[in-house]
Amino acid sequence: MDTIWLDGAEWLAVLRVGLGLWWLESWRHKDRKGWFERGTGIAWAADVAARHRWHAVRSGFDAVVAPRPRTMAYVVVYAELALGLGLVAGFLTPVALAGGLVLNALYFTLMIHDWAEQGQNAMMALISAVALFGMAWQTWSVDSALGLFR
Repeated sequence: MDTIWLDGAEWLAVLRVGLGLWWLESWRHKDRKGWFERGTGIAWAADVAARHRWHAVRSGFDAVVAPRPRTMAYVVVYAELALGLGLVAGFLTPVALAGGLVLNALYFTLMIHDWAEQGQNAMMALISAVALFGMAWQTWSVDSALGLFR
């Protein structure tokens, strides 16, 4: 593979780190006090789910998220932090990429009517897939330094 400036594995590492920074920004801009104390994030998602055209989304939200809003708020917020840190450092990278792909698919499905959310989640999912199948943990990563996931 011919590339400019960096080799292919290094470009994949740049992509991985960039995705990690995107997840960290998603975590950073969240009003954590609102999410944890007032339940704003889950309440917003509940409103979206209640009006969703697909019954599976409504019933899935009602079965999994609605009974435990506080726990799910912590899961969402700290999953984004863990994904960001894991991808930037390149630690447990395949796990972070697969987890991010699942989270983006869930976000994409819930927000199927919001074009901005669709675009962001589709692009993040695409980057996750490229980084996962390109094995983006081979360069500039804790995984590489420890000899993990060869």
